[in-house]
Amino acid sequence: MNVSAWSIRNPIPAILFFALLTLAGLMAFRAMKIQQFPDIDLPTIVVNAGLPGASPAQLETQVARKLENSFANLQGLKHLYTKVQDGSVTVTAEFRLEKNSQTALDDVRAAISKIRADLPQDLREPTVNKLVLSGSPILTYAIAMPDMSEEELSWFVDNKITKALLSVRGVGSVTRVGGVSRQVNVALDPDKLLALNASADEISQQLRQVQQEAAGGRADIGGIEQSVRTIATVQTAEQLGQMEIALRDGRRIRLSEVAEVSDGTAEQRSAALLNGKPVVGFEIVRSLGASSVEVEDGVTKVLAELKTEHAKMEITEAFNFVEPVRENYKGSMTLLFEGAALAVLVVWLFLRNARATVVAATALPLAVIPTFACMYFMGFTLNVVTLLSLSLVVGVLVDDAIVEIENIMRHLEMGKTPYQAAMEAADEIGLAVIATTFTLIAVFLPTAFMSGVPGKFFVQFGWTAAISVFFSLVVARMLTPMMAAYILKPRVAHQIPAWVKYYSGWASYCLKHRVKTMIAAAIFFVGAFMLVPLLPTGFMPPDDGSQSQVMLTLPPGSTFQQSYRLAEQAREIVQKNPYVKLIYTTIGGGSTGDDPFMPSGSGQVTKATLTLMLTPRAERSIRKQDIEAQLRDALDVLPGARVKIGLGASNEKYVLVLAGEDGEKLLQHAELVARDLRTIPGIGSVTSTSSLVRPELVVRPDFAKAADLGVTSAAIADTLRIATAGDYEQSLSKLNLSDRQLPIVVKLRADARQDMSLLSRLVVQGKQGPVMLGSIASFSMESGPAQIDRYDRARNINFEIELNGQPLGKVEEFTNTLPSLKNMPHGITRATVGDAEAMAELFASFSLAMLTGVLCIYFVLVLLFKDFVQPVTILAALVLSIPGAFLALFITHTAISMPAMIGLIMLMGVATKNSILLVEYAVVSRRDRGMSRAEALIDACKKRARPIVMTTLAMGAGMLPVALGIGTDPSFRAPMSIVVIGGLITSTFLSLLVIPVVFTYVDDAVQWLTRKLKRHPHTVNA
Repeated sequence: MNVSAWSIRNPIPAILFFALLTLAGLMAFRAMKIQQFPDIDLPTIVVNAGLPGASPAQLETQVARKLENSFANLQGLKHLYTKVQDGSVTVTAEFRLEKNSQTALDDVRAAISKIRADLPQDLREPTVNKLVLSGSPILTYAIAMPDMSEEELSWFVDNKITKALLSVRGVGSVTRVGGVSRQVNVALDPDKLLALNASADEISQQLRQVQQEAAGGRADIGGIEQSVRTIATVQTAEQLGQMEIALRDGRRIRLSEVAEVSDGTAEQRSAALLNGKPVVGFEIVRSLGASSVEVEDGVTKVLAELKTEHAKMEITEAFNFVEPVRENYKGSMTLLFEGAALAVLVVWLFLRNARATVVAATALPLAVIPTFACMYFMGFTLNVVTLLSLSLVVGVLVDDAIVEIENIMRHLEMGKTPYQAAMEAADEIGLAVIATTFTLIAVFLPTAFMSGVPGKFFVQFGWTAAISVFFSLVVARMLTPMMAAYILKPRVAHQIPAWVKYYSGWASYCLKHRVKTMIAAAIFFVGAFMLVPLLPTGFMPPDDGSQSQVMLTLPPGSTFQQSYRLAEQAREIVQKNPYVKLIYTTIGGGSTGDDPFMPSGSGQVTKATLTLMLTPRAERSIRKQDIEAQLRDALDVLPGARVKIGLGASNEKYVLVLAGEDGEKLLQHAELVARDLRTIPGIGSVTSTSSLVRPELVVRPDFAKAADLGVTSAAIADTLRIATAGDYEQSLSKLNLSDRQLPIVVKLRADARQDMSLLSRLVVQGKQGPVMLGSIASFSMESGPAQIDRYDRARNINFEIELNGQPLGKVEEFTNTLPSLKNMPHGITRATVGDAEAMAELFASFSLAMLTGVLCIYFVLVLLFKDFVQPVTILAALVLSIPGAFLALFITHTAISMPAMIGLIMLMGVATKNSILLVEYAVVSRRDRGMSRAEALIDACKKRARPIVMTTLAMGAGMLPVALGIGTDPSFRAPMSIVVIGGLITSTFLSLLVIPVVFTYVDDAVQWLTRKLKRHPHTVNA
């Protein structure tokens, strides 16, 4: 059935159909969530296990290796990443993408339960969670209140603000950074302990047994049932000090006789500052599936309400990852409108007819809006990927309507009525329009089935593009001819534009000099491809946003105060840069700006992060990478600190991993590699985990003496742990308040922990009574690893190389030539993780997607043209478009990256579109109008030049603002636009001249083959 003719004869059903589609699309658009990236379900499981006070070396042996071995046999496991720090083990199990994430989670939990009995008894129950990309903070605030102490402000954040914000729809978690936690401190006097021959372990244990509230059963007194409770708790720290406890030898003492009991705060291990002023920070993480913009709006509203209740409260936004999401959304919508406006302008400039322009312009919203309905029902969101897809195809969406309306206008100029012109023109152009649309769908859809992590992102890209292009076909076949039939007016013949006459002359020349034309095209093709090795390669281009970070790592063993002083020193240096507007500093905590793909450990006092708010992009003349380079040079003066600059996002760094079982050999070779890596030109700093060695106070028991006195190693360890750090959190007794419980922490005074001789005089209980530690154990200062990284069950050393704006592929290529990496010693292997691994996956996936796309285009064309040979002519346009893309990348010094690859896929569809219009008209002219081959080709060139140039200009004009960097941050879109514009220019120009020549050669080959087959019919029969 001819849909166009039916629609022209029955306009009302078509109008109602599109009215319903538009209404559904608008409702879906309003309901769709706005995000930065789609929420993807990765089968990656993160296991955290904690044993406070345990050293990394101890945890590696007792916990990490056992966990790794239990996971090693799990089906579908791809990689294991382990980070062992003081008191914590984090194992990240990455499974292959085919694995269901819930199955992976269940498998990991089952593996842990099998070996739980083999893990240390005191180990906190391991937590098992899926890796969620929405788990990074999207908003960070700093709060200050002059009438509150630091402890009061911290509790205000924990209690009031956290409760209020968690009520906001879409808020997943709120985490306080900095501040202090209230607790009851029982600071033991070492001299009094020694005088009483009591141990910290004994005091803590007795206190835990005395200070408690417990269920006591059930009674039936007086014929009424009662529950029985034992309440043996005090209400204040003063009452706790007066509490009597019994020692093992039968003596009774008041707690205040051996300790100073105070209602105070825990030892400060983290801090937050805003421009150098101490504040309390809090980070907000959105829940999976929530809209970032809705979360920010809800949070802003709640904070405004709190501000009215507490007038003196000062809240400052320290980090906002929602603003780039808003900018991307607004920028993408602006691009849609700009692309539409420019496409409509092109139609008007060529046709000079207001009614025809209105008919063509109507196609765009009617193709885009229904797409939102399909996206909504498929669970898609408005994110970088889907909006990119729509802004990419906006020029294409109007193409079908342009081709239809241009052909109708040409028929009108023959003297036909609008009704007659619409019927005949739509019928004439129908096959070409359907062919061009389905070739575009054939190009886009394979990207929805790409493998690897990029494939998870691009499933939404492929479907969005394919659906919107399909709707553009429906509009072009149903609505455009129907509107043209009833809106357009009769039109007198116009003179053929002068440029078409010039072009016809060039086309005739090319057809007469076919060999010269093909040689010239071949030279251009080969020349452009020779540029490919000169092009840099990368995964994601670096952004040019308004946020950056400075990460400082002090040597292991550094105190919180030393980290604080160094962070302030760095802030004073950074603040001198004119482009830095605000500095939010966190010491020992916070995960703002972290890379969600990389395994992370617990907060450490040796680490500090300065989050920088820079001048908005529109108000500065240099890129963010240049500002970071300035800061890198300025911070070189910091003594003894490792400095990393840039957000933790993957596109800012190259991660290299050396792995091996022999730790000593690995360490020695890592030093050579680190030295070689620093010779790479143009990069930022190189940091590694190789030399992280921390000081340790090692206590070695004399087994014979300890056994003789009945002292176990466990008793020694417990005594020292409780004396220096307090008991495990789950073992602490609590002080019950009306609104919370305060932990009661028993340990030595702070000054007592600085004296090794005093620690050696502590007593531990033996069978015959108290024993002094120094008499059964030796104390010595030694060193051990501060952090142990493991990769696939082997020790590894990570190198993080700041790209500093350099393409990832260029840095990786240079790295491969380094002598220390080319000549690896036996037993040490090299692994590439992070973006380099993803880049290899991406290029392989895109290559397969492009090959699949080409095959799909060919199959579609064979079905539509009912010919196996002529589609080859159309595919020749692909060969002519790609060199232009490479040339454009070379001229603009742009790397081949993910967006550039997207541009290449886009280009394939557009380039074939042009040649379809030419070839289809030539084939029809020969078959139905009785023209010779040369006449048919020249006629096709004359008749199809205008729609080809119109669609090319419409698309190129729509992408020009992005390619020029106008508007929102163009870092991601610019390479794609450059590729498409460069390829469009060459493919359009060459298609119009070279495709007719290719057509003749293909036709000659078909005729030669036909003659050969006719001459030898017996060969066929055989």
